[in-house]
Amino acid sequence: MNDASFSGRRVVVTGGLGFIGSALTRELVKREARVTVVDSLVPECSGSRANVEGIEDNIRIAEVDLRDRERLRPLLADAEVVFNLAGHMSHTESMHEPLVDLELNAHAQLALLEACRSLDTRPTIVFASTRQVYGRPRSFPVDESHPTEPVDVNGVHKLAAEQYHALYHRVHGFPVCILRLTNTYGPRMRIEDARHTFLGAWIGSVLRGDEFEIWGDGTQVRDFTYVDDAVAAFLAAATSPRAVGRILNLGDERYVSLRALADLLLAANEGGAYRLRPFPEDRKAIDIGDYAADYSAAREVLGWRPTFSLEMGLPRTLAFFREQAAVRA
Repeated sequence: MNDASFSGRRVVVTGGLGFIGSALTRELVKREARVTVVDSLVPECSGSRANVEGIEDNIRIAEVDLRDRERLRPLLADAEVVFNLAGHMSHTESMHEPLVDLELNAHAQLALLEACRSLDTRPTIVFASTRQVYGRPRSFPVDESHPTEPVDVNGVHKLAAEQYHALYHRVHGFPVCILRLTNTYGPRMRIEDARHTFLGAWIGSVLRGDEFEIWGDGTQVRDFTYVDDAVAAFLAAATSPRAVGRILNLGDERYVSLRALADLLLAANEGGAYRLRPFPEDRKAIDIGDYAADYSAAREVLGWRPTFSLEMGLPRTLAFFREQAAVRA
């Protein structure tokens, strides 16, 4: 896919003021797309106008909740592509506030699809889902044929949203592709706490000079995707005819233990400390254990593969946040 593939195209990015959404928006601006960002800026989802600082004049920003169909429909009216990244990410909070999660991850998704169905044309839709829909892996690495047995409310609602998108493809003819993301990290990720990712909390801690915690014995394994690689997958999914109707994992052939990841982070930071502690009971109940994705389908269908190793991505992420802190000091 070349840079001209989005030039002049009318694109909507829901959740476009969030971490991955803003990275995608920035890349679309570089490719001269006509971008409308739709974001409700609800606190649970951590979107921020600061994430699109410097490109505000090149995009249209609409602070609109996806459930507000009257305001949403005009924003979608001439869209050729909808990148749907809106949603709530916290697994723990979904267990404490399941009805909030239902609204943000199921109701809002169905409302968006209904708004699209009322249009005269059918935009291509790329939906951001999550590895969490698989639950605890029965096989390793996990491919798209693995059973979907979510262990928390957030995963259940994300799976429901996937099924809405798949249904609207089958019944209403929408060109839809679903990407199941895994542990995406990079500039503009949430680092204040572990609300979105444990790695974000670790990064925030080392930048503040604080010790961070690894829950368990440190041997649990995960795979990671640098945000620029995730963005490349979204762009490829929107432009590949073979992606229509597909559910595709993102991931990395390399997976690391949490302790090895912590050591890589401390090396990138040139210092820091962590300690092991037992899993908190509320987190242990919904933990999935070891996970790594088989992304061979994405490689075959999209020609996609990760290009940023952890040794490349972690220093870039730390440097971004240090630079931001220096600018705002």
